[in-house]
Amino acid sequence: MAGYLSEADFVMVEEGFSTRDLLEELTLGASQATTGDVAAFFVADLGAVVRRHFCFLKCLPRVRPFYTVKCNSSPGVLKVLAELGLGFSCANKAEMELVQRIGIPAGKIIYANPCKQIAQIKYAAKHGVRLLSFDNELELAKVVKSHPSAKMVLHIAAEDSPSRLSFKFGASLKSCRHLLENAKRSHMEVVGVSFHVGTGCPDLQAYAQSIADARLVFEMGTELGHRMHILDLGGGFPGLEGAKVRFEEICSVINSALDLYFPEGCGVDILAELGRYYVTSAFTLAVSIIAKKEVLLDQPGREEESGSTPKTIVYHLGEGVYGIFNSVWFDNTCPTPILQKKSSMEQPLYSSSLWGPVVDGCDCIAEGLWLPQLHVGDWLVFENMGAYTVGMGSLLEGAQTCRVTYAMSRVAWEALRGQLLPAEQDEDTEGMCKPLSCGWEITDTLCVGPVFTPASIM
Repeated sequence: MAGYLSEADFVMVEEGFSTRDLLEELTLGASQATTGDVAAFFVADLGAVVRRHFCFLKCLPRVRPFYTVKCNSSPGVLKVLAELGLGFSCANKAEMELVQRIGIPAGKIIYANPCKQIAQIKYAAKHGVRLLSFDNELELAKVVKSHPSAKMVLHIAAEDSPSRLSFKFGASLKSCRHLLENAKRSHMEVVGVSFHVGTGCPDLQAYAQSIADARLVFEMGTELGHRMHILDLGGGFPGLEGAKVRFEEICSVINSALDLYFPEGCGVDILAELGRYYVTSAFTLAVSIIAKKEVLLDQPGREEESGSTPKTIVYHLGEGVYGIFNSVWFDNTCPTPILQKKSSMEQPLYSSSLWGPVVDGCDCIAEGLWLPQLHVGDWLVFENMGAYTVGMGSLLEGAQTCRVTYAMSRVAWEALRGQLLPAEQDEDTEGMCKPLSCGWEITDTLCVGPVFTPASIM
């Protein structure tokens, strides 16, 4: 092991004791605490992150994974992924600082934001981060002036993707030759191509088309004298099993396209930037009810029929859409709670809605729920809360960072410790296949075939 993660960083969950049991213990402790200052916390199953990684290696054996730090920058996640040998995709100075602080070498960092501040380009230059992306002339000029030793990756638009990212980021195929010529005139080396089809892209062929487009740009660059050797597939990989497009289906299309346009042995280093894929299902949120209000519904005739006046119950939680539940806005989700206290079948259900702590008509987490009578101090549990919830920062002034308790089963820990992926390797061995063996139960047998180790990109 490389020493990024130690047993002191997480709670070891023994056989027969689940992370759900740990969550129940923590909510009980929080309820009994005299201070009452804990309104929400996470339990993170680092074993789930390990399982996702081994699944990735099995499904995309030629691709080196890089973790998108902005998705979840909590220390436990960064450490376990560093231990697994991932590289890191950073969008700004703060993220580069964060991963370098835990010991990640600059050669395993991509500054993958095609819209960079000059001061942060200079920071990357000073701290040895050499791989940067660009998609227009102005961005190239900024890097030429502030980081002349950088190696550039041309970010192209995913033309067939329905995502709005193609409008905001990415060079069109028509503009690529001009950009490559400009880079050559400026003595700036372009070493590869990247794209991003966007999160939840329903069109599998967008991946195949983008890989085909990348092949054309590779040929342009090679013709102009650039040493093109990096293909970055970007992100957009689903974080949940029940996604509209399954991860395995995406991988099948990618593998076929790679075999056609970038066959094995062609000398191209293939990367992918994954965020949601690794962390979504690993995090469970517990949040307490801090206030409630019963609202009588003015519906003439209903009282005579049922013998009681119909009502709806408004619950206010310790977190809302301006913080952890931002997915309600950005991903159009409707979070469904799990009751921490088991309710009996005889308990009546009431029309209910969940709201955040802000006195704001927009801070609505979920409506149209039917829940039993709950009380202030009760805890609600939300699963699959790992993406864009931790490290994002709240829009509320003075809001506290939500505590994270990390857990991992002994089986997962032994699998992590027993992996045969070295932390570092020399440049002349980069890209060579390395064996991985473990006894993890997530995949069929999980003795995975040869895989690439993300050691250094340069």
